[in-house]
Amino acid sequence: METTSDAPILLNNGVTATDRIALTLFLAIAFHAIVILGITFGTHDDSPPDNIPPTLDITVVNKRDTTPPEEADYLAESSQDGGGNVAEKVKPTMAVPEQAPAIQQQQPEAAPTQVVTAEQAAVEVRQEDTQMPDTEQPDVSAAELIERTMEMVNLSERLNETMQAYAQRPKQIYVSARTQEYKYANYMSEWVSKVERVGNLNYPDAARREGISGKLMMDVALNADGTVRNISILRTSGHKVIDDAAIRIVNMAAPFPPFPPDIGKDADILHITRTWEFSTSNRLMSH
Repeated sequence: METTSDAPILLNNGVTATDRIALTLFLAIAFHAIVILGITFGTHDDSPPDNIPPTLDITVVNKRDTTPPEEADYLAESSQDGGGNVAEKVKPTMAVPEQAPAIQQQQPEAAPTQVVTAEQAAVEVRQEDTQMPDTEQPDVSAAELIERTMEMVNLSERLNETMQAYAQRPKQIYVSARTQEYKYANYMSEWVSKVERVGNLNYPDAARREGISGKLMMDVALNADGTVRNISILRTSGHKVIDDAAIRIVNMAAPFPPFPPDIGKDADILHITRTWEFSTSNRLMSH
């Protein structure tokens, strides 16, 4: 006779009492560690990265009941009279994009020169041997040779005489009212004073009687000893009486003082060019 029981049949799943004790001990240790050490779970507060892009601050202008300007320079959301950070009126501009560099057109490379040679020319060129004709040297007699030698000697002597004459020619210096070098200006000033003094004492009677006046330019060449070498009228006064009187007055004032040493070493002949005026007041003046 079989007996039945309603009690559940427990299957042996392999979990022992030792395993249960170990799991309980692990959970207890974990719980105490959380409470004691304060371990929490959450996101870390990291420092912000350095490469954050710049932010754009937008300023919202509230609409105000302001009187719009009489002459508006720009169009905006609302009427604004003033504002900004510059004193001048600056219009908004757009940045001009950079232009791409111009493309330089490359020059085509020159084709290499080809030299075509042929082993045999199509046309045969013949070169004839040309001989220079022999020039006959004329026979020179002894008499002709002596004559040519004498001509060369005479030419050499004339050349030497010309060079000596050129080296021995007198040294000439030209001075005028524009000369500022002291040694010439001082001598010329004394020379002019003497000529004016003699000219006023010997004023031409014909010019005084007829009331003739005029100006002339005269060049007087003086030797180193102060004597007159030559007198030339460079520009006439238009009256022969005055021109002749000027030449006569210079000859009457001669001789003049000899050249001082500083002038004598540089000049053998001194040319003094001056403008002489016979005025209506019967006086002789130099310019």
